[in-house]
Amino acid sequence: MRAVVQRVSSASVTVDGVVTGAIGPGLLVLLGVTHEDTEAAADRLAEKLLKLRIFPDPDGRMNEPLGPDRQVLCVSQFTLYGDARKGTRPSYVAAARPEHAEPLYDRVCAALAAERGVFGADMQVALVNDGPVTLVLET
Repeated sequence: MRAVVQRVSSASVTVDGVVTGAIGPGLLVLLGVTHEDTEAAADRLAEKLLKLRIFPDPDGRMNEPLGPDRQVLCVSQFTLYGDARKGTRPSYVAAARPEHAEPLYDRVCAALAAERGVFGADMQVALVNDGPVTLVLET
């Protein structure tokens, strides 16, 4: 499982002109699932995201976790497993098929109490970076 995590002041996802998820301060998580990923991997990633200390403490150091005053927007992103090492057209064979990926995406979203996009849809994601702070996490 691979996640690109951005600390944001706000973020939203729109599908067919309708906002399906929106948050204020918190994390935007772009989540990719591969064939070998399991429920245990989804649980580990969600736990790590909940405890990830990337928010400023009173001294301004990145030392605070998500906490109750911040939210999560989670967007499925199979292209995180795109491989463009050969040629100029990425291959997505490492990305899990929807029937494997969607339940794991749903599991992570539920564990994070996340707002979400629509799995498999053409989504427009808007965000305002806070920092910017962007991390790549893998299980």
